[in-house]
Amino acid sequence: MTTPEPQSPAPRPPATEPPDRIHRSAGGIAGGVLLLAIVLWLGCDALVTGHGRVPWLALAAMILVVPLVTAFTLRPAVYANEERLRIRNPFRVIALPWGQIAALRSGYSNEAIGKSGTKYQLWAVPVSMRARKRAARQKTRENAVGEREGRPGRFGLGSRGGPFAGTGFGGGGGGAAGGAGGASGRAPADQFMSDLIDLHEARQNADAAQGEVSVRWAYEILGPAVAGAVVLAILLAVG
Repeated sequence: MTTPEPQSPAPRPPATEPPDRIHRSAGGIAGGVLLLAIVLWLGCDALVTGHGRVPWLALAAMILVVPLVTAFTLRPAVYANEERLRIRNPFRVIALPWGQIAALRSGYSNEAIGKSGTKYQLWAVPVSMRARKRAARQKTRENAVGEREGRPGRFGLGSRGGPFAGTGFGGGGGGAAGGAGGASGRAPADQFMSDLIDLHEARQNADAAQGEVSVRWAYEILGPAVAGAVVLAILLAVG
C-alpha cells in the first residue's frame, strides 16, 4: 500500500494595495476643458484655413500649449490610502509614505512637508478664500438657527471628523471637490486637508506606511512641450 504524497499548500493570492481615494479640483478640470476646446478650435481653424507658415506655427503652438494646459488643469490629483499619499502635480509625481511625512499644512496653499524638510505643494487642493468665507457664513447661519430653536447649532460640536470622515476615506466616494462647504462647515479643500491630517496621525507609525519617498518627473508632459517650444522657436527664428 502506497502512502499518498503530502500536497503542497495552495499558493496565497498576491497582496493587493489598498484602493486610493482621489481628489481633484472641479474648477481646474472645468477650466482646463474650456481652454483645451478654445486652443484646439483656433489651432484647427489655422491649420485648415491658414496660408504659408501659419499652419506650421499653429501646429507647433498646439504641441506646446496643449500639454501645458493639461498639466496645470486636468493632471493634478491627490491619491490617498492607508499606506501613502501620492501627489500628482503638473510636472512631478511624488509618493510619500505616511511615515515619511512630518506635517500637512494648510494656509494660503496646501502642502505636505517631508521629514527631510522638503515641501510638496498639493496642486489638486487649491485654497479658495471665497469658499472659506462662504463656509464660515453657512456655519454662522446654522448656529444662529440652532440657537433660536433652543438647540446647539449644526456645527456646535466641532467640525473635525474621525480619520476617515468627510471625503470618504473609509468607503465613501472621493473625487473632485467644489461647491459650498460640506457638513463640517469648512471649505471643501480645508475639510480634505483635515481628513488627510487625521489619516496621517492614525497611520504614520504603521509598518505598512513606511518606506522611501519617490519622485518621478512627468516626461510625457515635458517631452511634447519642449518639442513644441523648440519647433516654434525655429519657425519664428527663420522668419
